[in-house]
Amino acid sequence: MVYGQQTQRVMQAVRSKISSRALEPGEKLPSIRGFAAVMKVSPSTVVEAYDRLAADGVIFARKGAGFYVSPRTQPFSVSEFGPHLDREIDPFWVSRQSLDTGPDMLKPGCGWMPAEWMPNASLRKAMRHVSKADDHLLSDYASTRGGVNLRRLQARQFAAEGIEVDPNQILLTNSATQSLDLICRFLLRPGDKVIISDPCYFNFRAILAAHQVEVVSVPYTKTGVDLMQFEHLVAEHKPRFYISNSALHNPTGVTLSPQAAHKLLTVAALHDLILIEDDVFAEFLPETTPRLTALGGFDRVIHLGSFSKTLSASVRCGYIAAKPEWIEALIDLQVATSFGGPSPIATELVYHCLSDGSYRKHMDATRIRLAKARREVSANLEELGIQTWLIPEGGFYLWCKLPEGIDAADLARAALQENMVLAPGDVFSPTQTMGEFMRFNVSQMGNPVIYEILSKMMYRL
Repeated sequence: MVYGQQTQRVMQAVRSKISSRALEPGEKLPSIRGFAAVMKVSPSTVVEAYDRLAADGVIFARKGAGFYVSPRTQPFSVSEFGPHLDREIDPFWVSRQSLDTGPDMLKPGCGWMPAEWMPNASLRKAMRHVSKADDHLLSDYASTRGGVNLRRLQARQFAAEGIEVDPNQILLTNSATQSLDLICRFLLRPGDKVIISDPCYFNFRAILAAHQVEVVSVPYTKTGVDLMQFEHLVAEHKPRFYISNSALHNPTGVTLSPQAAHKLLTVAALHDLILIEDDVFAEFLPETTPRLTALGGFDRVIHLGSFSKTLSASVRCGYIAAKPEWIEALIDLQVATSFGGPSPIATELVYHCLSDGSYRKHMDATRIRLAKARREVSANLEELGIQTWLIPEGGFYLWCKLPEGIDAADLARAALQENMVLAPGDVFSPTQTMGEFMRFNVSQMGNPVIYEILSKMMYRL
């Protein structure tokens, strides 16, 4: 049935409030006159909308008391929270395409290196060792902080980077994504504000949407976050925390300078802001660079990361380093949501791989291989008129500007027809202003067919 445009608008507004849990089951809806004033429609339009929603079972009426949200309502949907985007530029869609497609799919838009680039021989060796382990390792739950061997090894690695931390200040998790989810559960309440860069890693946006917070975005430049605007926005909006990558920002590849790091710490101290430092790409840098944690300690910085990019995305293991009282609270949350830390088998596998001398050699070789790939891919893209925005010091991403008149979302749609997944710029942009950009994964671009497809598609567009 087709309703009037204004009625449909009111109905959609109510549905959105319910799906985002701004209105909970059993909660009373706004009064007809009050909601009419908010929506700038007549009271009769709201009456019709409420009646239609009641007929659909979304809400129900109590005689003389108004309308209430039905207990039989739709479950919360992250994809319904916020504007509905074209599916090709939706971060959930990009993730699902990359994860669910087979090995024959070309994936220059995905977020990991090919299997043949990973240290599989070291991992197989670790598996043989773990297969002979005590039965308790193979059968029991993890301890609440996660395997002590890996935490001690990680603490030694932190010390080499200038970060002093006790192993008990490190909490092992199932992934960096779970780490951020736990931090959000600990620090945030619906309606809080969080500041992120524009562009930023698209799953930051997805997780924050799931936690029903308000996102404040700040432009990201070739020297890092726009510090003047950052300070202004923090002072104005009082966000709970800021999250970003200190090393090899995703998607731009920018690495934090010492001056920018000190400024961020100064602003954080002045405005009681927490800084979340996502360090998942740090090992791809040829040399250690400044970390917020190394410069400012753990007073208002939380450090997180994982081993998925460098070791294995199949053996899931992440970590959080923070001040002791916060780690204690995060442990309770992890116990509540997953009954302990990551698989003891996974943490032992990671420990044995990282403590194997071959892993260091593998990373040395991978950095050299990626440096070559970045140069070659940048040159190949330039021949197509695609300009690299910045050549990063490490890692496998290039943030690139497309030729004038080419929309990244249109290019991504066309790529699907050619069995290829791309990562268009607006996936990473809270303000949806990056339509002329594309993120390319250089490790996934060894097949010359990729450039042939890009050239053909851009010609058509």
